[in-house]
Amino acid sequence: MLQELAKLGINEPAEVFYQLSAPELVEHAVKNGEGVLTDTGALMCDTGKFTGRSPKDKFVVKDSTTENTVWWGDINQPISPEKFDGLYKRLVASLKGKRLYVRDSYACAAPEHKLNVRVVNTGAWHNLFCYNLFLRPTTEELKNFTPEWTIINNPDFNGNGAEDGIRQGNFTAVDFTRKIILIGGSAYTGEMKKGIFTVLNYVLPQERGVLSMHCSANIGKDGDTAIFFGLSGTGKTTLSADPNRGLIGDDEHGWTEKGVFNFEGGCYAKVVDLTKEKEPQIFDAIRFGALLENTRFFEGTRTPDYKNIKVTENTRVAYPIHYIDNAVEPSVGGIPQNIFFLTCDASGVLPPISKLNASQAMYHFISGFTAKVAGTEMGITEPQLTFSACFGSAFLPLHPTKYAELLGKKMTEHKVNVWLVNTGWVGGGYGVGSRIKLSYTRALITAALTGELDKVTFKKHEVFGVEIPTSCPNVPTELLDNKGIWADKAAYDAKANSLAASFVKNFEKYKSYANAEILAGAPKVMEAAQ
Repeated sequence: MLQELAKLGINEPAEVFYQLSAPELVEHAVKNGEGVLTDTGALMCDTGKFTGRSPKDKFVVKDSTTENTVWWGDINQPISPEKFDGLYKRLVASLKGKRLYVRDSYACAAPEHKLNVRVVNTGAWHNLFCYNLFLRPTTEELKNFTPEWTIINNPDFNGNGAEDGIRQGNFTAVDFTRKIILIGGSAYTGEMKKGIFTVLNYVLPQERGVLSMHCSANIGKDGDTAIFFGLSGTGKTTLSADPNRGLIGDDEHGWTEKGVFNFEGGCYAKVVDLTKEKEPQIFDAIRFGALLENTRFFEGTRTPDYKNIKVTENTRVAYPIHYIDNAVEPSVGGIPQNIFFLTCDASGVLPPISKLNASQAMYHFISGFTAKVAGTEMGITEPQLTFSACFGSAFLPLHPTKYAELLGKKMTEHKVNVWLVNTGWVGGGYGVGSRIKLSYTRALITAALTGELDKVTFKKHEVFGVEIPTSCPNVPTELLDNKGIWADKAAYDAKANSLAASFVKNFEKYKSYANAEILAGAPKVMEAAQ
């Protein structure tokens, strides 16, 4: 391994530990003072200054490979090959005399799309995260393992801001030509997983015709596959962890002509307010080998207090997918029959569930509406209305229409049901109403999956035009139409028009790329407001 590291320019490390097992990594982390064990055996660590992703500090090398293919702008900020090279040389030099943990792994459960990844970490707990989140090669596969992509991560190394072509000390820099991801200045582990997600979002649609998706996926006993789109905090992980369905994956997937496959080998779930009653599968997965981040204990114990948000609301746990007892192996499923767009609507306008026609589905997919909830990114302390194209614009190196066109093609070809699910507020907006109960959301999704909603009548939303079911088993009827439970109906109408206007304004930047069918899915706010 020393020779392999030398090829990367990494010389004279103090020690190198290659492909350690989860127990060995936990032992090293505790011995190194990186974390402590909880009473369930999970390792608990702090990510330091950065308790979430820092999207403003992510950069892509702009060269002949990417110049005319990457969607440049606020999402994909350019860094020159020369600046990247300077960062690279100083980052690898910073590893001299360091204890290093190296792991070979891969992404993509579909063998024909496997992407080999080598990760170099300075911390055992970061390497444990990679063990949990990436797919784990067999001993036989490791014999001839050749990495296609490499991640080099040193949280203690800081760049020099503008001098290095970056914003401040911390950075994630992706080079699609050299196939290297550099991470420095931040110990937040999610930067590694999202770095590879960005790579797959570039490679798969463009080179292989595979739709890459920021979604969770599960499969029923009869083989029916469902996928759940949504940003962090909307319920992707929670709602896909259904005890009555097999879990394919909780965050990142590809859709081929054969079906859906997971990119990852684990789950990275939020644990704020976690209870065994509400989310038993995630709760039970927090055991030896799992990695908790930024949680705190009940005083005088080693029992995690999931209500404690002293550090951040973005408390998380990383665990291998087989810690979920009904995870399917390999992590693949068939062509999806149902697609759920999850949104946390803090304005309290959208109904808890509604059915979309093809036009609306494409429009809402490109819009990617939700509210960023506290803790998912640095500086977010209460819900903020946002639009994130394809429910994951922060990870899209290509223009959003590239993904939308692929989705539209697949939706039409396979006649998929598409549902918009509001996991946010009902009876009023944030501060007035309340967030819908998880049990109701589960019941609504179950009814859609089992065909129960095919048996009921629907009514059209006045502004958004989506179809709202008039009844659903195990859900109060009055809850289904959000307007009906607002105390002030005029206030609801005003808020609905305001939200719709925000949709229209956001879509202006995509309008010239959208066809008439997509544009027909827009809300009718302008007419409603007149």
